[in-house]
Amino acid sequence: MERLDCDVLVCGGGTGGVAAALALAGKGLRVVMVERYPWVGGQLTSQGVPPDEHPWIEQFGCTARYRDYRSRVRRAVQADPRLTVSARNDPRLNPGGGWVSRLCHRPSDGHAVLLRMLDDAGAWPGLDLRLGYRVESCETLGDRIGVVGFVNDEGATLEVDARFVLDATETGELLPLSGAEYVVGAESQRETDEPHALAGDAEPDNVQGLTWCAALELCPDGDFTTDRPAQYDFWRAYRPPGWPDKLLSFKMLHVQKGTVMDFPLLGNGGFNLFTYRQIVDPSLYRRGAPAPATIVNWPMNDYYAGTVLDVDDSTVSERLSAARQLTLSLVHWLQTEQGYPNLRLAGDLVGTDDGLCQAPYIRESRRVRAEVTVREQDVSPETNPGCDRAPNDGESVGVGAYRIDLHPSTNGRGTVDISALPFHIPLGALVPVRMTNLLPAGKNIGTTHVTNGCYRLHPVEWNIGEAAGLLAWFCLRERLSPQAVRATRLEDFQALCRNEGIETHWPRLGAL
Repeated sequence: MERLDCDVLVCGGGTGGVAAALALAGKGLRVVMVERYPWVGGQLTSQGVPPDEHPWIEQFGCTARYRDYRSRVRRAVQADPRLTVSARNDPRLNPGGGWVSRLCHRPSDGHAVLLRMLDDAGAWPGLDLRLGYRVESCETLGDRIGVVGFVNDEGATLEVDARFVLDATETGELLPLSGAEYVVGAESQRETDEPHALAGDAEPDNVQGLTWCAALELCPDGDFTTDRPAQYDFWRAYRPPGWPDKLLSFKMLHVQKGTVMDFPLLGNGGFNLFTYRQIVDPSLYRRGAPAPATIVNWPMNDYYAGTVLDVDDSTVSERLSAARQLTLSLVHWLQTEQGYPNLRLAGDLVGTDDGLCQAPYIRESRRVRAEVTVREQDVSPETNPGCDRAPNDGESVGVGAYRIDLHPSTNGRGTVDISALPFHIPLGALVPVRMTNLLPAGKNIGTTHVTNGCYRLHPVEWNIGEAAGLLAWFCLRERLSPQAVRATRLEDFQALCRNEGIETHWPRLGAL
């Protein structure tokens, strides 16, 4: 067993975890970051999800470090001499041309950029990065976390004793292990007064489905047909409740209107699945163009047959395996029954042998019970008529913009997709009601099931991670708890955030 002592433990090296580590770089602290998968970056990399989905992202609405990440990805792509002159000189180049984002890019490029950012920020002298370890245990001493234990696939164990702990895991793993107060699933209207909360009782098993994404290339020729997946017959015949056709079908529900629509793989004037999240655009190359490639993160491979939160380990393993089987079945169906044998699972783009991403895309985490819980009425245009942005409660430590987008839930509830105003991240949503050295650093902040639907995207998770990292440093420097910072030093901490490049206010948007 190996044991490490440090100032800050960043548990999870995903989008929020890396952002926290970057915020802590150069602060003179000993930092340990432990990540379960081979790549850092989470949504941006190991989960393979193209970023942003944010209409003002090229102008404002994210942290300076996140903007630096986006710029570096573009520069990395533009260093390829095979690109056309116009592509190499385009300050707003979209490397993949996908229309879900203004920066659809290879996950492999994202991982390389993040490692370089940590290097350039001077993180390594104080940062001990451990990859391939998952959380196994957590000691709690009153209102404080003590030693956190990890184990890797070979059985090697690691213990970390830290003065401050950031939970940047994808599912809020430290919350139940530490005994911290938290919420899982969907609240009732009696609890939150939210228009779209449940009319009856709360439903802990009402959690957004996850997706095991994959990278696919459309090759000009060749037969790359995969072996028939073990669960192919099941998924080929599966029809979810309330769905207009079998899940493996090009017929699906329009997320806002609820009407049946056709969403084909190719064609349809560009409104198709392949170009939706396309991450490689061969039209940008003047010679040696690679094959077009996309990320398979579609309604057809959303897995919502069961939650992976607060169930036993064998159930988690079984359900994650089923999610992988669903994606493999979708690819096999496209290759064999839809006439696309030239679709190739492109493992080189996502760092795997089989072309599936290293990690599942987890949309919804356990959520800490915080001093502030963001509710639908805090961000909804329906409850804030005439506003072009959500009201600012005076304790913002960041901003975000995304619709309230709840994918089908694991207990059979359908999609909820409604508007949200550009919103703020209140400091109180990062401050647990009791624990004094534990901070959420990702999708596990104080939101509801409903508002998790708009606080879960890349720029927001990054901003949360940065703010959590800075808050840990501020607490250690000033010898204060997070609760005391919010109560007595809020303005000083907000000034620190702004000085570090975090936008805490939205400009007027009505005239844009």
